[in-house]
Amino acid sequence: MITKGDDYPLHQTPEPVAYTGANRNFYDRFFFNGYCPDGSVFFAAAMGIYPYLNILDGAFSVVLDGVQHNVYGSRVLHMERLDTQVGPISVEIQQPLRVLTLRCDDGENGVRADLTFTARCEVQEEPRFTRRSGSQMVMDSTRMTQHGSWSGWIEIKGKRIQVHESDYRGTRDRSWGIRGVGESDSQPNPESGPAQFYWLWAPLNFDDRATLYHLNDDAEGRAWNSNGVITPLLDHGDSERMVRVFSELTFFSGRRHAKSALITFEREDGEIITIELATEWNFYMRGIGYTHPEWRHGTYHGELATGYDEFVVSDVGASDLHVQAFCQAKMHMPDAELSGQGVLEQLILGPHKPSGFDGLLDMAP
Repeated sequence: MITKGDDYPLHQTPEPVAYTGANRNFYDRFFFNGYCPDGSVFFAAAMGIYPYLNILDGAFSVVLDGVQHNVYGSRVLHMERLDTQVGPISVEIQQPLRVLTLRCDDGENGVRADLTFTARCEVQEEPRFTRRSGSQMVMDSTRMTQHGSWSGWIEIKGKRIQVHESDYRGTRDRSWGIRGVGESDSQPNPESGPAQFYWLWAPLNFDDRATLYHLNDDAEGRAWNSNGVITPLLDHGDSERMVRVFSELTFFSGRRHAKSALITFEREDGEIITIELATEWNFYMRGIGYTHPEWRHGTYHGELATGYDEFVVSDVGASDLHVQAFCQAKMHMPDAELSGQGVLEQLILGPHKPSGFDGLLDMAP
């Protein structure tokens, strides 16, 4: 089947763009977050395209006055990968790698937004994520991440918030490849190990630069994917990749969520940079479909379906593990100290020896 995408030089296989050439778990995803300096307004969005499953879904979420408002949409893709709208939610690429627009128009539930992301820094390609469970490839993906500023407006239950580029910053990413989407495999691999996933991701914005850190550990605390980058503002030089990165977390009692974190960067010349993160509250990723019991990424809801829910952030229980904690950041360099904001994304499931976790869901003392 020939679609709009075939008019662009985007082919990766001899097939038309409509056919992915990979397995059922192939996905292609947008993610965005944005916030004001004190974190009193926070929003995030996701949109996923699943060519093999022939589904597109998306979500838009805003935290205001301690309540997280979440709008969901899912539809049949009809193999048109360039139609990036689902129900009230849309993503529009105005200028590739520079300017994108995110919109939500859910009048029924009082959630509306028209927001434009403008790049502050160049896109960063993260190291490829590759992970097997027994004989099965469960993750094989590439991701690019970019820091930026936001302009436009948000409206929640009739309350209009003006979003000014001078005040609102955030991060977007694009990832694509293979990871579990849609319904779970009906016949799990007999040699797969116990459930375990340790994930940290900390994109941070400072006035004159940005930083990016991530870590995947195995149960023993051995990193199988990690990255640390300092990136200047656009047209102010090249990004600097660290030769070694690591982090130390202090957890809230009775939870697997970090109270604080210390990230260490080591430069090629041996110079050490540390970043202190003080977490203030959690944005719950289920509000944009991650592990959501109904709106899980890639699930089939018919030709078109939309949904909405809301919850008080402080009321969410400890077992909701996947969060982006809004953070104030302090960066300590030999010649400067910088203050900024960002998030510490965390998903810590199963054992992790350095954290003192032995089982699937045991919590910090």
